[in-house]
Amino acid sequence: MGAALFGSWLGLGLGLLLLASDSGLVSAKRYLRCELARKLLDPPYRFDRSLLSNWICLLEHESDLDSNRITSNPNGSRNYGLFQINSRFCQEGRRGGICNVKCEDLLDENLMEASACAKRIHTSDGFQHWNGWQRYCRNTQNLPNLRVICGI
Repeated sequence: MGAALFGSWLGLGLGLLLLASDSGLVSAKRYLRCELARKLLDPPYRFDRSLLSNWICLLEHESDLDSNRITSNPNGSRNYGLFQINSRFCQEGRRGGICNVKCEDLLDENLMEASACAKRIHTSDGFQHWNGWQRYCRNTQNLPNLRVICGI
């Protein structure tokens, strides 16, 4: 009976996973460094090439290049997605916050919402908004040399 019950739960779990992915709810990705660097340079994202090493360093230390990353903070807020955007910039379950975006939309491998919000944060606060950048990327000697590593 235990095996049958396990099989039922496994089937249910796989069914829910397939249902979620078919409905567009699950579309996350773990990027490779150079793949992501190229993606951020190209349209529609068009990140500034002179800041790209800072962004890649930040993303490596904040989300480990995982667009589906959610972290909880001691103050009860959460950080979402590749850019680890704090929940004060988005609204859970509906559009809102400073970036007028659903927090769940920041988890998508389509980085339109997340990149627009991250650029907005950077415009007002610079990279200081992100602890990972402050800890690991502030010193320019720690930034990846994307010209050598990725040929860009």
